[in-house]
Amino acid sequence: MFLHFDTNNAEPVKADKRQLIDELTSPLHRIMWVYNADEPNRRIFENNISAFHIGKGYFLSVAHNLRIQQGYFRSIDVARYRQEILSILDGAQNRFMEQHYQTDEYTQKKYLATTDPAALQNIATILKQKRFDTRWVTLSEKKICTPHLIFQFRGQDFYGDSDLSQLFDPSMRLFDNDAGKHTFLVPVELVEAFYQEDIALYRIVGAPAEVIDRIPVADLNFDFIEDDEKPLFCLQSSPSGPAGRLLNTAKIEGMLDHFGIFPDDIGGNYRFEGYRYLIKGYFRFGSSGSPYFFYDSAKGRYVANAIQSEASGIQLSIKNDREGNFQYVNAIASPLSIIKDRLLALTALG
Repeated sequence: MFLHFDTNNAEPVKADKRQLIDELTSPLHRIMWVYNADEPNRRIFENNISAFHIGKGYFLSVAHNLRIQQGYFRSIDVARYRQEILSILDGAQNRFMEQHYQTDEYTQKKYLATTDPAALQNIATILKQKRFDTRWVTLSEKKICTPHLIFQFRGQDFYGDSDLSQLFDPSMRLFDNDAGKHTFLVPVELVEAFYQEDIALYRIVGAPAEVIDRIPVADLNFDFIEDDEKPLFCLQSSPSGPAGRLLNTAKIEGMLDHFGIFPDDIGGNYRFEGYRYLIKGYFRFGSSGSPYFFYDSAKGRYVANAIQSEASGIQLSIKNDREGNFQYVNAIASPLSIIKDRLLALTALG
């Protein structure tokens, strides 16, 4: 389901923009890492990131969250714990870990049994000292926790279709009391992380074709916009929380041949490099992975051209006042043109 619009109008109309934010027609969703996905009473959601559907079950997001370390884990298989952690702990460390992780003999998993910040910090210190990798990319590779798409609707059915809802395992459906929405979980896997460009490609796994075909798709545009000739619109979570969506205007203030260093003391630091847009306009913290659209009058639709990557405190750099300052007005976006050939080769969307 692509986002089609009225081709009789040379200019965008309000109804077109509403399709980008409406829960039944928007391509924007979230990916979260889920512990104990098949155990509803123990399920925990973390590492929230924006992502958007580009067709055939492929989603684009950012890559920088993948190599951030959680510090500890919420649960782990007993066999993996014994093999990879117990064998490297000394006596005191082992006793401390056993004190804060409870073993369930039925599930054969160990579950974190504390919320005390000091205890969590001590666990993280032990794991860091032992060089146990708690980066999100590794946690998902080892199936300690796994990324899932989060679909939420006011109505009880998946895109209002009761037949599609029946294709979901009941454990993958829940009601989010805080958001007041019916929620469906769909597992995804990482296909490729373009760390230098800060873009990640995911793919839905294990879902029927009927489910994938119903998810709205953002058409892609691979132009590199060298000036502000096209008004951009950032599609992101609403300011007060991720359950809603916001479409706001954005302005290209400049362009970069970017350079930045992302710290990773497990896999080694890596560089952000390549062409970027310098964006001015509202973006909420946590908007990484959100797409930037412009209206393509020839196609009669909005097309995605870039991905929100970094907050940029460029106006604060004069006084070196970036650290801890949340009054950023600029952002850095990764144009899709910088991964065009690799993306089309991986997805065959072209």
